[in-house]
Amino acid sequence: MIFTEDKTFEHQNFSNSKLEIGEYESCTFINCDFSNLNLLDVKFIECEFEACNLSNMNLNNSSFQKVEFRNCKLLGLQFENCNPFGLSFNFTDCSLNHSSFFQCKLKKTNFINCQLQEVDFSEADFSESTFDHCDLKRAIFDRTILTKSDFRTASNFSIDPQKSQMKKAKFSKNGLSGLLNEFDIEIED
Repeated sequence: MIFTEDKTFEHQNFSNSKLEIGEYESCTFINCDFSNLNLLDVKFIECEFEACNLSNMNLNNSSFQKVEFRNCKLLGLQFENCNPFGLSFNFTDCSLNHSSFFQCKLKKTNFINCQLQEVDFSEADFSESTFDHCDLKRAIFDRTILTKSDFRTASNFSIDPQKSQMKKAKFSKNGLSGLLNEFDIEIED
């Protein structure tokens, strides 16, 4: 296993060349392709991913601690397969459609201007998280902990308040209809 620190990787196609198993600390990945890569036992600590394609990666026992994703494509990822120790990341201008956070504990996660369509948040803990200008069309919230989370600028969400913990969560008046979908009522302006 290797240890790599403070290194920048640009325009690399790891799908073809493979990423060495090891620990990457304070590294930056710019315009890299990780799609369909098996990240078994790879650890990222305080790394940044910018304009990368990480779609359909195998995340079994991979570690992400304080990782930032910006303008990345992260389609179909199963984040519940990551090593849960220290798991934390933030997403800005990313597409995470068809991904899953089933039972993940990710308090204080920031999703800013992200596509989160058909993402599974079931049984996950996203307390104090922010969903700023995010599209949550057909996202699944089932027994999700959303205490003090912020949905004021989120759109297209449907959350049943009877099935998720939402104490002190924030919503705009325009978003309240997303909390009433389960009741099959019509809301007019």
